[in-house]
Amino acid sequence: MPYTKRRRLVASAVAVTLGTTALAACGSESGDSETESGPVSLTYWTWTPGMDKVVDLWNKGPGKKEQITVTVKKQASGDTLVTKILTAHKAKKAPDLVQAEYQALPTLVSNDALADISDTVGDTKSSFAEGVWQQTTLGTDAVYAVPQDIGPMMFYYREDLFKQYGLNVPTTWDEFAETARELKKKAPDKDLTTFSANDSGLFAGLAQQAGAKWWTTQGETWKVGINDAATKKVAEFWGGLVKEGAIDNQPMYTPAWNKALNTGKQLAWVSAVWAPGTLTTAAPDTQGKWAMAPLPQWSESENVTGSWGGSSTAVTTDSEHQEAAAKFAAWLNTDGNALNALAKESGIYPAATNAQTSGAFLKPPAYFSNQTDFYTKAAEIAETTAPSAWGPNVNVAYTSFKDAFGAAAKNKSDFVAALDKMQDDTVADMKKQGFEVAR
Repeated sequence: MPYTKRRRLVASAVAVTLGTTALAACGSESGDSETESGPVSLTYWTWTPGMDKVVDLWNKGPGKKEQITVTVKKQASGDTLVTKILTAHKAKKAPDLVQAEYQALPTLVSNDALADISDTVGDTKSSFAEGVWQQTTLGTDAVYAVPQDIGPMMFYYREDLFKQYGLNVPTTWDEFAETARELKKKAPDKDLTTFSANDSGLFAGLAQQAGAKWWTTQGETWKVGINDAATKKVAEFWGGLVKEGAIDNQPMYTPAWNKALNTGKQLAWVSAVWAPGTLTTAAPDTQGKWAMAPLPQWSESENVTGSWGGSSTAVTTDSEHQEAAAKFAAWLNTDGNALNALAKESGIYPAATNAQTSGAFLKPPAYFSNQTDFYTKAAEIAETTAPSAWGPNVNVAYTSFKDAFGAAAKNKSDFVAALDKMQDDTVADMKKQGFEVAR
Protein backbone atom coordinates (compact mmCIF):
# COMPACT_ATOMS: atom_id res chain seq x y z
CA MET A 1 0.00 0.00 0.00
CA PRO A 2 1.40 3.46 -0.89
CA TYR A 3 2.82 5.21 2.15
CA THR A 4 0.67 8.36 1.96
CA LYS A 5 -2.53 6.38 1.55
CA ARG A 6 -1.59 4.15 4.47
CA ARG A 7 -1.01 7.32 6.52
CA ARG A 8 -4.56 8.44 5.81
CA LEU A 9 -6.15 5.11 6.52
CA VAL A 10 -4.24 4.51 9.70
CA ALA A 11 -6.02 7.51 11.18
CA SER A 12 -9.07 5.28 11.22
CA ALA A 13 -7.25 2.10 12.15
CA VAL A 14 -5.46 3.69 15.09
CA ALA A 15 -8.38 5.36 16.85
CA VAL A 16 -7.70 4.00 20.28
CA THR A 17 -11.25 3.90 21.58
CA LEU A 18 -13.32 0.74 21.36
CA GLY A 19 -15.71 0.51 18.47
CA THR A 20 -14.36 3.53 16.60
CA THR A 21 -14.04 1.62 13.34
CA ALA A 22 -13.97 -1.86 11.89
CA LEU A 23 -11.39 -0.95 9.28
CA ALA A 24 -9.18 -3.95 8.60
CA ALA A 25 -5.43 -3.56 8.87
CA CYS A 26 -3.75 -2.81 5.58
CA GLY A 27 -0.49 -4.45 6.53
CA SER A 28 0.37 -8.13 6.41
CA GLU A 29 -2.29 -10.67 7.18
CA SER A 30 -2.14 -12.54 10.47
CA GLY A 31 -0.04 -15.65 10.53
CA ASP A 32 1.58 -17.63 7.76
CA SER A 33 -0.21 -18.45 4.55
CA GLU A 34 -0.16 -22.11 5.52
CA THR A 35 0.89 -24.13 8.54
CA GLU A 36 4.62 -24.52 8.65
CA SER A 37 6.49 -27.75 9.13
CA GLY A 38 10.05 -28.18 10.26
CA PRO A 39 12.22 -26.11 12.65
CA VAL A 40 11.53 -22.38 12.99
CA SER A 41 13.97 -19.90 14.55
CA LEU A 42 12.66 -16.58 15.86
CA THR A 43 14.39 -13.47 17.18
CA TYR A 44 12.85 -11.41 19.99
CA TRP A 45 13.91 -7.83 20.80
CA THR A 46 13.15 -6.97 24.43
CA TRP A 47 14.51 -4.86 27.28
CA THR A 48 12.96 -6.95 30.07
CA PRO A 49 15.63 -8.27 32.45
CA GLY A 50 15.81 -12.04 32.80
CA MET A 51 13.77 -12.64 29.65
CA ASP A 52 16.33 -15.17 28.40
CA LYS A 53 15.53 -17.39 31.40
CA VAL A 54 11.81 -17.15 30.69
CA VAL A 55 12.33 -17.96 27.02
CA ASP A 56 14.36 -21.02 28.02
CA LEU A 57 11.15 -22.48 29.44
CA TRP A 58 9.59 -22.15 26.00
CA ASN A 59 12.56 -23.55 24.13
CA LYS A 60 12.76 -26.60 26.41
CA GLY A 61 9.00 -27.13 26.57
CA PRO A 62 6.28 -26.04 24.11
CA GLY A 63 8.83 -24.65 21.67
CA LYS A 64 10.74 -27.93 21.52
CA LYS A 65 7.52 -29.82 20.84
CA GLU A 66 6.50 -27.44 18.05
CA GLN A 67 10.08 -26.99 16.78
CA ILE A 68 9.95 -23.22 17.37
CA THR A 69 13.09 -21.76 18.93
CA VAL A 70 13.23 -18.19 20.21
CA THR A 71 16.44 -16.20 20.70
CA VAL A 72 16.40 -13.10 22.91
CA LYS A 73 18.28 -10.00 21.76
CA LYS A 74 18.51 -7.49 24.62
CA GLN A 75 17.66 -3.92 23.60
CA ALA A 76 17.26 -0.46 25.05
CA SER A 77 13.71 0.61 25.88
CA GLY A 78 11.48 3.56 25.04
CA ASP A 79 11.96 5.73 21.97
CA THR A 80 15.38 4.22 21.33
CA LEU A 81 13.88 0.82 20.63
CA VAL A 82 11.03 2.24 18.55
CA THR A 83 13.54 4.08 16.36
CA LYS A 84 15.63 0.94 15.99
CA ILE A 85 12.59 -1.13 15.01
CA LEU A 86 11.50 1.40 12.39
CA THR A 87 15.03 1.64 11.00
CA ALA A 88 15.27 -2.14 10.74
CA HIS A 89 11.81 -2.32 9.18
CA LYS A 90 12.75 0.13 6.42
CA ALA A 91 15.51 -2.30 5.48
CA LYS A 92 13.03 -5.23 5.81
CA LYS A 93 15.22 -6.65 8.57
CA ALA A 94 13.12 -6.21 11.70
CA PRO A 95 13.11 -9.16 14.15
CA ASP A 96 10.20 -11.56 14.39
CA LEU A 97 9.04 -10.30 17.78
CA VAL A 98 9.39 -6.99 19.62
CA GLN A 99 8.48 -5.71 23.04
CA ALA A 100 6.51 -2.50 22.60
CA GLU A 101 5.02 -0.08 25.10
CA TYR A 102 1.32 0.46 24.54
CA GLN A 103 1.76 4.10 23.56
CA ALA A 104 4.27 3.04 20.88
CA LEU A 105 1.87 0.70 19.09
CA PRO A 106 0.13 3.39 16.97
CA THR A 107 3.51 4.64 15.73
CA LEU A 108 4.61 1.14 14.75
CA VAL A 109 1.26 0.31 13.15
CA SER A 110 1.17 3.57 11.18
CA ASN A 111 4.54 2.61 9.71
CA ASP A 112 3.22 -0.85 8.79
CA ALA A 113 5.78 -2.49 11.09
CA LEU A 114 3.40 -4.73 13.06
CA ALA A 115 1.36 -7.67 11.79
CA ASP A 116 -2.28 -8.39 12.57
CA ILE A 117 -2.10 -11.59 14.63
CA SER A 118 -5.79 -11.82 15.50
CA ASP A 119 -6.24 -15.22 13.84
CA THR A 120 -3.66 -16.77 16.18
CA VAL A 121 -4.08 -14.87 19.48
CA GLY A 122 -7.69 -13.71 19.35
CA ASP A 123 -8.85 -16.32 21.84
CA THR A 124 -6.52 -14.92 24.52
CA LYS A 125 -8.74 -11.83 24.86
CA SER A 126 -10.54 -13.28 27.89
CA SER A 127 -7.26 -13.33 29.83
CA PHE A 128 -7.13 -9.53 30.03
CA ALA A 129 -9.22 -6.65 31.31
CA GLU A 130 -11.13 -4.94 28.51
CA GLY A 131 -9.22 -1.66 28.83
CA VAL A 132 -5.90 -3.50 28.57
CA TRP A 133 -6.85 -5.61 25.53
CA GLN A 134 -8.20 -2.50 23.80
CA GLN A 135 -4.73 -0.97 23.74
CA THR A 136 -3.43 -3.76 21.50
CA THR A 137 -6.35 -3.69 19.05
CA LEU A 138 -6.41 0.08 18.49
CA GLY A 139 -10.19 -0.03 18.28
CA THR A 140 -10.31 -2.41 15.31
CA ASP A 141 -10.88 -6.11 14.71
CA ALA A 142 -7.14 -6.46 14.21
CA VAL A 143 -4.80 -7.44 17.06
CA TYR A 144 -1.30 -6.00 16.90
CA ALA A 145 0.19 -7.42 20.11
CA VAL A 146 -0.49 -9.47 23.23
CA PRO A 147 -0.52 -7.51 26.52
CA GLN A 148 2.44 -8.31 28.76
CA ASP A 149 2.55 -6.01 31.77
CA ILE A 150 0.53 -3.07 33.02
CA GLY A 151 1.00 -0.14 35.39
CA PRO A 152 -2.29 0.74 37.14
CA MET A 153 -1.84 3.91 39.19
CA MET A 154 -2.34 4.19 42.92
CA PHE A 155 -1.51 6.34 45.93
CA TYR A 156 1.44 5.54 48.20
CA TYR A 157 1.88 7.22 51.57
CA ARG A 158 3.92 7.02 54.77
CA GLU A 159 1.43 5.39 57.09
CA ASP A 160 3.40 6.30 60.23
CA LEU A 161 3.77 9.99 59.32
CA PHE A 162 0.11 10.32 58.28
CA LYS A 163 -0.75 9.08 61.77
CA GLN A 164 1.82 11.38 63.40
CA TYR A 165 0.40 14.50 61.71
CA GLY A 166 -3.24 13.43 61.99
CA LEU A 167 -3.76 13.19 58.23
CA ASN A 168 -6.48 11.16 56.53
CA VAL A 169 -5.81 9.23 53.33
CA PRO A 170 -7.47 11.32 50.59
CA THR A 171 -10.17 9.63 48.52
CA THR A 172 -10.79 12.61 46.24
CA TRP A 173 -8.42 15.12 44.62
CA ASP A 174 -10.06 17.92 46.60
CA GLU A 175 -9.19 16.03 49.78
CA PHE A 176 -5.67 15.49 48.39
CA ALA A 177 -5.22 19.26 48.03
CA GLU A 178 -6.55 19.92 51.52
CA THR A 179 -4.25 17.24 52.95
CA ALA A 180 -1.26 18.92 51.27
CA ARG A 181 -2.24 22.29 52.78
CA GLU A 182 -2.92 20.79 56.21
CA LEU A 183 0.52 19.19 56.27
CA LYS A 184 2.18 22.48 55.33
CA LYS A 185 0.50 24.17 58.29
CA LYS A 186 1.59 21.46 60.71
CA ALA A 187 5.07 20.84 59.25
CA PRO A 188 6.21 23.64 56.90
CA ASP A 189 9.45 21.82 56.10
CA LYS A 190 7.62 18.79 54.69
CA ASP A 191 5.66 18.16 51.48
CA LEU A 192 2.85 15.77 50.74
CA THR A 193 4.40 15.11 47.32
CA THR A 194 6.04 16.80 44.34
CA PHE A 195 4.97 17.59 40.81
CA SER A 196 7.56 16.14 38.48
CA ALA A 197 7.91 16.80 34.75
CA ASN A 198 10.71 14.34 34.01
CA ASP A 199 8.44 11.35 33.41
CA SER A 200 5.63 12.13 30.97
CA GLY A 201 3.82 8.89 31.73
CA LEU A 202 2.74 10.15 35.16
CA PHE A 203 0.89 13.15 33.76
CA ALA A 204 -0.56 11.08 30.90
CA GLY A 205 -1.95 8.60 33.41
CA LEU A 206 -3.48 11.33 35.53
CA ALA A 207 -5.12 12.82 32.44
CA GLN A 208 -6.35 9.38 31.43
CA GLN A 209 -8.01 8.95 34.83
CA ALA A 210 -9.76 12.32 34.37
CA GLY A 211 -11.26 11.12 31.06
CA ALA A 212 -8.82 12.67 28.60
CA LYS A 213 -8.57 11.31 25.06
CA TRP A 214 -5.53 12.89 23.51
CA TRP A 215 -5.83 11.31 20.06
CA THR A 216 -9.11 10.42 18.37
CA THR A 217 -10.34 10.32 14.77
CA GLN A 218 -13.10 11.74 12.64
CA GLY A 219 -13.31 9.56 9.56
CA GLU A 220 -9.83 9.64 8.08
CA THR A 221 -8.80 12.73 10.02
CA TRP A 222 -7.00 12.86 13.34
CA LYS A 223 -8.20 15.07 16.17
CA VAL A 224 -5.64 15.99 18.81
CA GLY A 225 -7.13 16.86 22.20
CA ILE A 226 -4.16 17.10 24.50
CA ASN A 227 -5.49 20.39 25.88
CA ASP A 228 -9.05 19.08 26.24
CA ALA A 229 -11.20 19.97 29.23
CA ALA A 230 -10.22 16.86 31.22
CA THR A 231 -6.50 17.49 30.85
CA LYS A 232 -6.88 21.21 31.56
CA LYS A 233 -8.56 20.26 34.83
CA VAL A 234 -5.55 18.12 35.75
CA ALA A 235 -3.07 20.83 34.70
CA GLU A 236 -4.90 23.55 36.64
CA PHE A 237 -5.09 21.35 39.74
CA TRP A 238 -1.39 20.50 39.90
CA GLY A 239 -0.28 23.92 38.70
CA GLY A 240 -2.32 25.56 41.43
CA LEU A 241 -0.76 23.40 44.14
CA VAL A 242 2.73 24.15 42.88
CA LYS A 243 2.10 27.89 42.59
CA GLU A 244 0.77 28.22 46.13
CA GLY A 245 3.60 26.09 47.51
CA ALA A 246 1.31 23.36 48.86
CA ILE A 247 3.52 20.71 47.22
CA ASP A 248 7.11 20.62 45.98
CA ASN A 249 8.11 21.29 42.36
CA GLN A 250 11.25 19.15 42.12
CA PRO A 251 11.71 16.27 39.63
CA MET A 252 11.63 12.60 40.59
CA TYR A 253 14.46 10.06 40.43
CA THR A 254 17.15 12.49 41.61
CA PRO A 255 19.38 12.14 44.71
CA ALA A 256 17.39 14.98 46.31
CA TRP A 257 14.10 13.18 45.61
CA ASN A 258 15.45 9.92 47.01
CA LYS A 259 16.55 11.74 50.15
CA ALA A 260 13.15 13.40 50.56
CA LEU A 261 11.45 10.01 50.46
CA ASN A 262 14.02 8.32 52.68
CA THR A 263 13.98 11.00 55.39
CA GLY A 264 10.24 11.62 55.41
CA LYS A 265 10.43 15.11 53.93
CA GLN A 266 8.03 13.83 51.24
CA LEU A 267 5.15 11.83 52.71
CA ALA A 268 3.44 10.45 49.62
CA TRP A 269 3.90 9.52 45.99
CA VAL A 270 1.32 9.17 43.22
CA SER A 271 2.72 6.20 41.33
CA ALA A 272 1.88 2.79 39.86
CA VAL A 273 1.94 -0.85 40.87
CA TRP A 274 5.69 -1.07 40.21
CA ALA A 275 6.48 1.56 42.90
CA PRO A 276 7.75 -0.92 45.54
CA GLY A 277 10.79 -1.65 43.39
CA THR A 278 11.61 2.04 43.09
CA LEU A 279 11.04 2.73 46.77
CA THR A 280 13.31 -0.14 47.73
CA THR A 281 16.18 1.71 46.09
CA ALA A 282 15.11 5.30 46.72
CA ALA A 283 14.03 4.99 50.35
CA PRO A 284 15.56 1.82 51.84
CA ASP A 285 15.35 3.09 55.42
CA THR A 286 11.55 3.36 55.29
CA GLN A 287 10.67 -0.22 54.37
CA GLY A 288 7.49 -1.35 56.09
CA LYS A 289 6.39 2.22 56.80
CA TRP A 290 4.45 2.79 53.57
CA ALA A 291 0.94 1.78 52.55
CA MET A 292 -0.90 1.73 49.24
CA ALA A 293 -4.42 2.99 48.51
CA PRO A 294 -6.52 3.67 45.39
CA LEU A 295 -5.84 6.86 43.48
CA PRO A 296 -7.93 9.84 44.67
CA GLN A 297 -11.01 10.41 42.49
CA TRP A 298 -12.37 13.55 40.86
CA SER A 299 -15.77 12.84 42.43
CA GLU A 300 -16.89 10.55 45.24
CA SER A 301 -19.06 8.52 42.86
CA GLU A 302 -16.16 7.56 40.58
CA ASN A 303 -13.87 4.55 40.78
CA VAL A 304 -11.28 4.75 38.02
CA THR A 305 -7.52 4.83 37.71
CA GLY A 306 -4.98 5.76 35.09
CA SER A 307 -2.13 3.70 33.71
CA TRP A 308 1.56 4.54 33.96
CA GLY A 309 3.68 2.19 31.92
CA GLY A 310 3.15 -1.26 30.54
CA SER A 311 4.15 -3.13 27.41
CA SER A 312 3.14 -5.83 24.97
CA THR A 313 4.64 -8.51 22.72
CA ALA A 314 4.16 -7.83 19.01
CA VAL A 315 4.97 -9.65 15.77
CA THR A 316 6.52 -7.67 12.92
CA THR A 317 5.41 -7.61 9.32
CA ASP A 318 8.98 -8.54 8.35
CA SER A 319 8.76 -11.90 10.09
CA GLU A 320 8.57 -14.86 7.76
CA HIS A 321 7.04 -16.92 10.56
CA GLN A 322 4.22 -14.76 11.92
CA GLU A 323 2.01 -17.61 13.07
CA ALA A 324 4.84 -19.25 15.01
CA ALA A 325 5.83 -15.91 16.53
CA ALA A 326 2.24 -15.22 17.57
CA LYS A 327 2.03 -18.63 19.29
CA PHE A 328 5.07 -17.71 21.38
CA ALA A 329 3.64 -14.26 22.19
CA ALA A 330 0.41 -15.85 23.43
CA TRP A 331 2.28 -18.42 25.54
CA LEU A 332 4.59 -15.80 27.06
CA ASN A 333 1.73 -13.68 28.35
CA THR A 334 -0.95 -16.24 29.29
CA ASP A 335 0.81 -19.43 30.37
CA GLY A 336 1.00 -19.83 34.15
CA ASN A 337 4.60 -21.03 34.21
CA ALA A 338 5.69 -18.22 31.89
CA LEU A 339 3.93 -15.57 33.95
CA ASN A 340 5.41 -16.85 37.21
CA ALA A 341 8.85 -16.79 35.62
CA LEU A 342 8.29 -13.25 34.32
CA ALA A 343 7.36 -12.15 37.83
CA LYS A 344 10.35 -13.91 39.41
CA GLU A 345 13.03 -13.11 36.84
CA SER A 346 11.79 -9.79 35.49
CA GLY A 347 9.71 -8.29 38.30
CA ILE A 348 6.78 -7.46 36.04
CA TYR A 349 3.15 -7.00 37.05
CA PRO A 350 1.26 -9.18 34.56
CA ALA A 351 -1.49 -7.94 32.32
CA ALA A 352 -3.22 -11.33 32.53
CA THR A 353 -5.84 -10.96 35.26
CA ASN A 354 -5.63 -14.52 36.58
CA ALA A 355 -1.92 -14.07 37.32
CA GLN A 356 -2.31 -10.91 39.40
CA THR A 357 -3.32 -12.76 42.57
CA SER A 358 -1.57 -16.10 42.07
CA GLY A 359 1.93 -17.53 41.99
CA ALA A 360 4.44 -14.79 42.76
CA PHE A 361 1.63 -12.45 43.83
CA LEU A 362 0.26 -14.48 46.72
CA LYS A 363 2.47 -12.51 49.11
CA PRO A 364 2.98 -8.73 49.19
CA PRO A 365 6.24 -7.14 48.04
CA ALA A 366 8.89 -7.40 50.75
CA TYR A 367 8.93 -3.60 51.02
CA PHE A 368 5.18 -3.71 51.81
CA SER A 369 5.24 -6.76 54.07
CA ASN A 370 3.00 -4.82 56.46
CA GLN A 371 0.20 -4.69 53.85
CA THR A 372 -0.79 -8.31 53.30
CA ASP A 373 -3.59 -7.45 50.85
CA PHE A 374 -1.29 -5.42 48.58
CA TYR A 375 -1.76 -7.51 45.44
CA THR A 376 -5.44 -8.22 46.10
CA LYS A 377 -6.05 -4.48 46.27
CA ALA A 378 -3.79 -3.88 43.24
CA ALA A 379 -5.81 -6.35 41.15
CA GLU A 380 -9.04 -4.61 42.11
CA ILE A 381 -7.57 -1.25 41.14
CA ALA A 382 -6.24 -2.63 37.84
CA GLU A 383 -9.77 -3.63 36.83
CA THR A 384 -10.79 0.06 36.99
CA THR A 385 -8.17 1.26 34.49
CA ALA A 386 -9.62 3.89 32.17
CA PRO A 387 -9.37 3.37 28.39
CA SER A 388 -6.42 5.02 26.69
CA ALA A 389 -6.22 7.07 23.52
CA TRP A 390 -2.74 6.98 22.04
CA GLY A 391 -1.64 8.44 18.72
CA PRO A 392 1.16 8.11 16.18
CA ASN A 393 3.56 10.67 17.72
CA VAL A 394 3.45 10.12 21.47
CA ASN A 395 7.21 10.66 21.59
CA VAL A 396 6.81 14.26 20.37
CA ALA A 397 4.04 14.98 22.87
CA TYR A 398 6.10 13.53 25.71
CA THR A 399 9.18 15.54 24.78
CA SER A 400 7.12 18.72 24.62
CA PHE A 401 5.64 17.92 28.04
CA LYS A 402 9.06 17.57 29.63
CA ASP A 403 10.19 20.90 28.17
CA ALA A 404 7.05 22.98 28.72
CA PHE A 405 5.94 21.54 32.06
CA GLY A 406 9.52 21.30 33.29
CA ALA A 407 9.88 25.05 32.87
CA ALA A 408 6.40 25.75 34.29
CA ALA A 409 7.06 23.64 37.39
CA LYS A 410 10.45 25.25 37.98
CA ASN A 411 9.11 28.78 37.55
CA LYS A 412 5.71 28.07 39.16
CA SER A 413 4.11 29.52 36.05
CA ASP A 414 0.94 28.71 34.10
CA PHE A 415 0.48 24.95 33.57
CA VAL A 416 -2.36 25.49 31.08
CA ALA A 417 -0.06 27.54 28.85
CA ALA A 418 2.39 24.64 29.00
CA LEU A 419 -0.41 22.29 28.00
CA ASP A 420 -1.29 24.49 25.00
CA LYS A 421 2.37 24.36 23.94
CA MET A 422 2.25 20.58 24.14
CA GLN A 423 -0.89 20.57 21.97
CA ASP A 424 0.62 22.90 19.37
CA ASP A 425 3.88 20.94 19.13
CA THR A 426 2.04 17.66 18.67
CA VAL A 427 -0.30 18.98 15.97
CA ALA A 428 2.55 20.65 14.09
CA ASP A 429 4.55 17.42 14.05
CA MET A 430 1.61 15.36 12.80
CA LYS A 431 0.99 17.78 9.96
CA LYS A 432 4.69 17.73 9.11
CA GLN A 433 4.53 13.93 8.90
CA GLY A 434 1.62 14.07 6.48
CA PHE A 435 -1.27 13.19 8.76
CA GLU A 436 -4.61 14.91 8.19
CA VAL A 437 -5.41 16.78 11.41
CA ALA A 438 -8.69 18.50 12.20
CA ARG A 439 -8.55 22.13 13.30
